[in-house]
Amino acid sequence: MKQTLEENKGIPTPLLWALAVIAGVSVANLYYNQPLLNRISEDLQVSEFTANLIPMVTQIGYAGGLLFIIPLGDLYKRRNIIITCFLLLIISLLGIAAAENIRFVLFASLITGVCSVIPQIFIPIAAQFSHPERKAQNVGLLISGLLTGILGSRVVSGIVGEYWGWRAIFYIASGLMLACIFVTLCILPDMPSNFKGTYAGLMKSVFTLVRRNATLRLVSFRAGLCFGCFLTLWACLAFKMSGAPFHAGNNIIGMLGLCGIAGALTASFIGKYVHRSGVRSFNFIGCAIMILAWCVLYFFQDSYAGIIAGIILIDIGMQCVQISNQTCALSLEPHASNRMNTIFMTTYFIGGALGTFLAGIAWHHAGWGGVALTGTALAGTSLLITLFAKH
Repeated sequence: MKQTLEENKGIPTPLLWALAVIAGVSVANLYYNQPLLNRISEDLQVSEFTANLIPMVTQIGYAGGLLFIIPLGDLYKRRNIIITCFLLLIISLLGIAAAENIRFVLFASLITGVCSVIPQIFIPIAAQFSHPERKAQNVGLLISGLLTGILGSRVVSGIVGEYWGWRAIFYIASGLMLACIFVTLCILPDMPSNFKGTYAGLMKSVFTLVRRNATLRLVSFRAGLCFGCFLTLWACLAFKMSGAPFHAGNNIIGMLGLCGIAGALTASFIGKYVHRSGVRSFNFIGCAIMILAWCVLYFFQDSYAGIIAGIILIDIGMQCVQISNQTCALSLEPHASNRMNTIFMTTYFIGGALGTFLAGIAWHHAGWGGVALTGTALAGTSLLITLFAKH
């Protein structure tokens, strides 16, 4: 019989690591398309701007899933929600792989985004059931798994796309989702629900939490701006690297994702020190590092050293911002952890979709310089918000 978790009583380490791995595998679905956008645009005979709508629609779908699906984790059995999402992912990923026109790719990408919210069910589990002194560290571990999945997805999809075509990775991903169903059924324990009532009442409570909690609005908005800054880079990197002077293939573009491993390695470390240094300090540090990253990416844009250094810096900066602000959001009202995470991550991915969209416009009209300016402006706005805030 599976163990039942109790609030603040701790999570078994093997379970925590298993959740981190599943989180990485499932979040990867959001990012397989990024190194392949140039190949998709050629195969489906659409413009680069149109191809860039694919990651934007995926991010919008993810934001929608965060808003309407994640709160269910406070109302229903989380295992059932997770299994349903995995089943829908299998269908949508197979749909992308078989699509013959951009409209179907966009629709299936939207569904993929909606159902890839599984890691955001896991993170509130860590926040709610971990020992209080280990909450930030355990959240950091899950985010490390998340980031590793993001990085690995770009590497694997780039290599697979180069040698077997862009469709192959989506067939592989659907198989991984099937495997995740069996693992989840075996390892995920029972957990008490946090809300008694109807779905309508649950959603109403989400908006009540937004209205009454200024700190939640603050940390969510400024983190969302930084995520937009982060995705500004990845939305246009494939176009940048496939042109002069690099003329890189999908395998090389995907391999650049490994440069962000520094961010994955720092995530758990950052989680240990958030409660010591404070959320505000980490937001200052993270925004400053991200702005520095864009300076490097612009002034050294024609060298691999400059691109690699920029990727490393922007990933580290993003982890400083996300972990500090997300831990703060989840600690505000632990009994509503799924709903608090819904508010935070919905705002976060709306910021990501905004950054992706603005990056596409900037690339179309002003090239890499416009992209760099967009990323800098988003991180700079987050920095200014923190400057005038108390948290």
